[in-house]
Amino acid sequence: MITVHHLNNSRSQRILWLLEELRLEYKVQQYQRDDKTMLAPAALKKIHPLGKSPVLVDGDLVLAESGAIIEYLQETYDLQGNLKPADPLSRQQYRYWLHYAEGSLMPLLVMKLIFGRLGKPPVPWLMRPIAGAIGKGVQQHYLDKQLATHADYLEQHLGKTPWFAGDTFSAADIQMSFPIEALASRWPMDKSPHLKAWLATIQARPAYQRALVQGGPYNIIG
Repeated sequence: MITVHHLNNSRSQRILWLLEELRLEYKVQQYQRDDKTMLAPAALKKIHPLGKSPVLVDGDLVLAESGAIIEYLQETYDLQGNLKPADPLSRQQYRYWLHYAEGSLMPLLVMKLIFGRLGKPPVPWLMRPIAGAIGKGVQQHYLDKQLATHADYLEQHLGKTPWFAGDTFSAADIQMSFPIEALASRWPMDKSPHLKAWLATIQARPAYQRALVQGGPYNIIG
């Protein structure tokens, strides 16, 4: 039996979604973020030394990192190849977006989250005005410009093809879901109609909806 060690409001939600797309049996071990720090509980370190989520356990295998888990599940259980393109060009796009999601887009979104909190607790109140001004400056002069570039890039790509890896839905779309949902929570999407439509389409998928039931309330924080 596959077990997903699932942290609320985290990347592990897309692992539940993939399992639902594959129609696999699995169980969910729930963990909750600390209300003040928003960090994962120490109990996760008993499963994996980094104490992060998602962690997937399948028999003797203990596997972390969303991309690695997605590749493992697709290669092991997607026997018909429904979630990985067959043609070489689309397959290369598939591989690219699996890496882009965490390697290029998510670091900027995490930075925006962090710098957006510099003027708030737990920063000492005497330092909050200065820290908040620094945070706003970094966002205005660097992060927002970078995110605009990425939003335009994604919009142009989805203007040419309905899915990230070509004409059919794939695990690359599942991997891309979390950073784009995070982007939508921090960035105006009205100027990105293709990106906004893609997001609405994936969120309407029955497997996505079933995963929400399994994972519990979902509100992206980073």
